[in-house]
Amino acid sequence: MKKNDIGVIGLAVMGSNLALNMADHGYDVALYNRTYSVGEKVMAENPHDHLHLYEALSDFVASLSAPRKIVLMVKAGAPVDRVIDGLIPLLDQGDIIMDGGNSNFRDTIRRTEAIEAQGLRYLGVGISGGEEGARFGPAIMPGGSQDAYAHVSAILEDISAKAEGEPCCTYIGTDGAGHYVKMVHNGIEYADMQLIAESYSLLKHVGGLNNDELAETFSEWNQGELESFLIEITAQIFKELDPKTGNSLVDMILDTAAQKGTGKWTAEEALNTGTDASLLTSAVFARFMSADKQARVHASKELHYDAPTIKIEDQKAFVNSVKEALYASKIIAYAQGFDLMKRASSEYGWNLNFGEIAKVFREGCIIRAKFLNRISEAYDKNSDLANLMLDSYFNEKLTTYQKSLRDVSSLAIQAGISIPAFTNAISYFDSYRNERSNANLIQAQRDLFGAHTFERIDEEGHFHHEWNE
Repeated sequence: MKKNDIGVIGLAVMGSNLALNMADHGYDVALYNRTYSVGEKVMAENPHDHLHLYEALSDFVASLSAPRKIVLMVKAGAPVDRVIDGLIPLLDQGDIIMDGGNSNFRDTIRRTEAIEAQGLRYLGVGISGGEEGARFGPAIMPGGSQDAYAHVSAILEDISAKAEGEPCCTYIGTDGAGHYVKMVHNGIEYADMQLIAESYSLLKHVGGLNNDELAETFSEWNQGELESFLIEITAQIFKELDPKTGNSLVDMILDTAAQKGTGKWTAEEALNTGTDASLLTSAVFARFMSADKQARVHASKELHYDAPTIKIEDQKAFVNSVKEALYASKIIAYAQGFDLMKRASSEYGWNLNFGEIAKVFREGCIIRAKFLNRISEAYDKNSDLANLMLDSYFNEKLTTYQKSLRDVSSLAIQAGISIPAFTNAISYFDSYRNERSNANLIQAQRDLFGAHTFERIDEEGHFHHEWNE
C-alpha cells in the first residue's frame, strides 16, 4: 500500500485548511484528530483523493513514509506536549515532528532539546495568514533542525504563498527561531493595526470624514506606498453595511479588542532583551485599555477635558498628513520589530537573515505589504544595518514625513484623542537620534539614593559621589 507523504494532527480550521492545501498540491496527507467525528466532518465537507483519515493514532503513524513527517496543528501549550508524548513511542529514529501552532518560542527550545535527545527531529513552524492563508498559501517560518527542514522544504515551499515567483518560506534558524520570528510578526501586526485605528480616529474626529469618505481614502492609500493587506481590508470594512440595522457595520461593533498572547510575548521579549519596542508594546496596552470598557464609560463621566475647536481648513492636505504620519510610524514599527529580532539573533545564536525574513512576510501573512520589498532591499545592501531607520530610503522618508507625524500627533493631543502608537513612534525617533539623553540625571539620582555608581564622560570606570545634603 502506498504510504502517505505527510500527516496532520488537529483538524480545526487551520489544520484542516493546511491539509487541504497540501492535498491540492498532490501530496497524500494522513489526518488524525483526537475527536474522530471532527475528522469525519472534514472529510465529508471536503472530499479529496489525497486526504486519508485514521481513527487510531498508531494507524495514522504507520501510514506515513519514512522519515515520518507530522505537523501538529493543536492549541499551543500543554496540548502540544500531550500530543508529542503520545507520538514518541510510535516513532522511529529520524522521524520529524513539526509544531505549526502559535507556540511560545521558549517552549519550542525546550521541546527541541527533549525530542532530539531521543533521536527524533523537531521543527517549530510559524504559520501566518489565518484561515485563507492556510488554505491557499501562508507565510511559513520554520525553525529547528536544518536537516529536518531539508526533508520537508519541498512540501512547505510548495504550499506557501508566492511573492514575485519566490516562496514565502525559508529556513529561519535553530530551535525556537521560527516561532520567535512569527511572534515578532504578530507584534508588528498589532502595531500596524493600532496605527491604522489611530489614523481612523484622526480622519473621523479631526478631519470630519464619514465612512464613505474613509473607504475612498483607504482605497486610494492602497494604490500607493501604503499598499498592504491591512489597508485593503480597512477600506472594505468601511463599505460594509450591518444587515440588522442598515447602518455601517463598523459603527455597530463594540470598541473592545481581544488578543491571544503573541503581542504580549513580544512585549515581554522587549523587556527581557533590553530592546526599546515602545511602539509595539503600546499597541498591546491599547488593547488592554480597550477591553476595560466599563471603566472607560465611568471615567468618561468623571474625567473632563474641554477640547478646543480644531478647524481643518484643507481637508485634503490633512488626509495627506495622516497618510504620511502613518507611513513614518510604520517604518518605526518595523524598525523596532527587526531590532528585536537582531538582538534575539545574537542572544540565542540564530544568525537570522533579515532580508530573507522580510521576503517571507511579502505575501500570505497578515502584514503583507509592498513596503516589505524595501526592507528586504535595505538588508540586502547592508546585512549588518544597525537600525532600519538608518537605511537611505527609510531615512529619507522619515526626514520628509516626520513633520506630518509631529503635526497630527499634536492635533490629536489637543483634541483629546488617544494615539499611543503615533506618539511612541515620534518619541522613539527622537530618542534614537538624540546624541545626549537625560539619563545622566537618572544615573545621578540612582547614585544619590542607592550608591549605584555612575559613569563619567571624561574617563572610564564606575564612580560614586558623596552627595551634599
